[in-house]
Parts: sequence; structure tokens; C-alpha cells
Amino acid sequence: MARLHVVALDARLPGWAEAACAEYARRMPKGYQVARLGSIPKKTRTVALDERGKDLTTVQFAELLKKETAFVIGGADGLDAEVKASAFMLLRLSSLTLPHALAQVVLLEQIYRAATLLTGHPYHRA
Repeated sequence: MARLHVVALDARLPGWAEAACAEYARRMPKGYQVARLGSIPKKTRTVALDERGKDLTTVQFAELLKKETAFVIGGADGLDAEVKASAFMLLRLSSLTLPHALAQVVLLEQIYRAATLLTGHPYHRA
């Protein structure tokens, strides 16, 4: 089972975003478990979301789901330099600036999309 974590530092979600994130987490294919946390789990590979991070295709992003990974979203001022420096990768969700609530929804949808791609589900259409 691929254990995946979405870590949102200093972010409370409005109801619409909470509902959307919960729905994507609930729909994850068998073998994928997503936990939404407020802190980074110890000894977990981290992918830090940052505007200067790598742009990945869905297929490339799906590769990240093959190992236990914590995807980390910063607060209003972004992520601490130490978090970014220790991350396995910096990842950009978009070249646009996204509010934190929307970034979490987009991230959960992309995790769901990548997991369905890896399991052969038709949700993702290339």
C-alpha cells in the first residue's frame, strides 16, 4: 500500500475545500491511503510545494506515488528554507498563485488522478 500524506502547515480549509479534499481522499483506489496532517511525519520522503519547483506531467507525478511520500504545502509565507532544503523535490502545482485551500484541492485531485493512472482506472485520459 502506498502511504501518502498531505501536510498543510498553518492552513484551515473553508467548508467547500474540506469537502472536496475529503471526497478525493475517500475515492482513492485500493492500495492508496492518503492522510491529511498538520506536521511532517518522521523518516518520510518529502515533496515540498513551491512556485520555483519542477513542473511534472501526470505520468511523472504518478511515479512519486510509488513510495511513501509527504506532500508539504506552506503557510501564507511559503515554506521554511530548511523544509525546502531537506525535501526530496520541490514541486510546482501551477505557475499561477493559488490560495492554500485551492492548492490542497488541486493536489488531492492530482494524487487521485495519478493513483487511478497507476491502477489502470479510466479516470485519467492521456
